[in-house]
Amino acid sequence: MPSKATENSMESANKVIDRDLIEQAKELVRGSEVLPDGAEGLARKMQDARDSGRLLRAKLGIDPTATDLHLGHAVLFRKLKRFQEFGHQVVLIIGGFTAQIGDPSGRSATRPPLTESDVAANAQTYLDQIGLILDLKKVEVRNNVEWLKPLGLHDLLRLASYVTINRLITKEAFGERLDKQLPVFFHELFYPLLQGYDSVAIKADIELGGTDQRFNILQGRELQPYYGQEAQMAMLLPLLEGTDGIKKMSKSFNNYIGLREPASDMFGKCMRIPDELIVKYFEYATDLVGAEIDAIKDSIAGGGNPKDAKLRLASEVLKQYWGDDAAKHELEQWDKVHSQKQLPTKEEMQSFAVQPGTPLFRILAESGLAASSSEAKRLVKENAVRFEGEVISDPNHVPYEGASDGATDLGILQVSRRKFVFLVKA
Repeated sequence: MPSKATENSMESANKVIDRDLIEQAKELVRGSEVLPDGAEGLARKMQDARDSGRLLRAKLGIDPTATDLHLGHAVLFRKLKRFQEFGHQVVLIIGGFTAQIGDPSGRSATRPPLTESDVAANAQTYLDQIGLILDLKKVEVRNNVEWLKPLGLHDLLRLASYVTINRLITKEAFGERLDKQLPVFFHELFYPLLQGYDSVAIKADIELGGTDQRFNILQGRELQPYYGQEAQMAMLLPLLEGTDGIKKMSKSFNNYIGLREPASDMFGKCMRIPDELIVKYFEYATDLVGAEIDAIKDSIAGGGNPKDAKLRLASEVLKQYWGDDAAKHELEQWDKVHSQKQLPTKEEMQSFAVQPGTPLFRILAESGLAASSSEAKRLVKENAVRFEGEVISDPNHVPYEGASDGATDLGILQVSRRKFVFLVKA
C-alpha cells in the first residue's frame, strides 16, 4: 500500500506544468546534477508548491567550522541566489549541532570537535560574508540546535531504525577508513542521519550541496517518507578548482580566492586561473545568466582571446564583492601595468615604513605583499619580487642599505606584476 507521500508524487507526475516553471527549472539546473529527473523533476516539484499555495523550500546546510569563505564555497550560495531571484524560499541551516560532530565527508580522520561558542562565532562571520551574495532579509535562517539538541533517546532510536549499518558504511569516507583499518567512531555514523533529519524538520523540497555531499543529501531524501513527507530532490554542484587548476579551491592548498580579499588581490588571482577554467568560473562564480555564459564559451571556442574573457571574469567577480567602482579601478590598473607597461605613481601606491636592518622577507609579510614569511621566501625564490625594477633573489636582502642618509624614500617594492608598495624610512 503506497504512503500518502508516494500517492502525491504519482499524481504530480501527471500534472501539466506552467511554462514559466519549466523555463525556471532549465535555468536552475544549469551546471548541476539534479536527482531525480533533472529539470523536469524540479519543474514538477515547483508546480506542486504553486498548486498548494506555498513557496518551494530550497535548503542548504552549512557547518561553520572556520571563519573565511572563498569562491568555492560561494558556488552554492550563488545557486541559492537564483532560487531566491525566482521567488522561492531559501532555507539556510546553520549546523550548530552537527558542527560539533563534524562531517566525515572526504575525511581520512575524525574531525576535532568544536564548542558551541566556536560555532556561534564562526556562524556570524559566515552570515556576514553570505550577505554579500544573498538577501538575508528574505532567507529563513535556522540553527539545527533547535530540533537536534532536544531530540530524546526514543526519537533518536526511531531515527536510527530507518537506516542500516550496511547502508551507512557504503559512505565513501567510512569505507576508505575501514579498508585501511583506520578508526570510524560511532558518533560519526550519526552525522548523515542528523543532516537528513534537518530536511524533515524544515520540510525541504530540494537540498543543495557539493558532489561530496551526495550520500548525506540522499539520506534526507530516504528519511522524509518515514515522517509522512514527500522526498526532497537533490541538487549537486561540482567542487570548484582553485587558481592552480588542479586541486579543489582550499585555503590549505593556497589556491583560493577569498570573499574578503582586497580587490587588487581578487582581480589578480582571477587573471591567474588556467584558460580551461574560464567558462567554469563564469558559470559558478558570476551573476551572468546562461545565455551570456554560452556566448562567452562560443567566443573562446571561435578563437577569441582568453585574456579578454578573463578581464571580463575578474571584473564581474569584483562587482559582486567590491562594487562597480572597484571593478573599474582594478581594470584600469591592470591595463596600465600590463598593456601600457606603466607602474603606478608613488601617490597611487600604499607607503610602508621600514625599520633599519629589516630583511626583505619580513617587509613582504608585514606590508601585506605576502601572506606570511614562508610565502614571502617562496615568492623571492620564484623570482617574483623586484625592488626598484631589479629582481631580488635573496630573502634577507635589506632595502635600507645603500640609501642616501638624507633621503626618506627607499623605492618601489613589487610582487609579480600588480602588487606594489612604496618603501620609506621609518
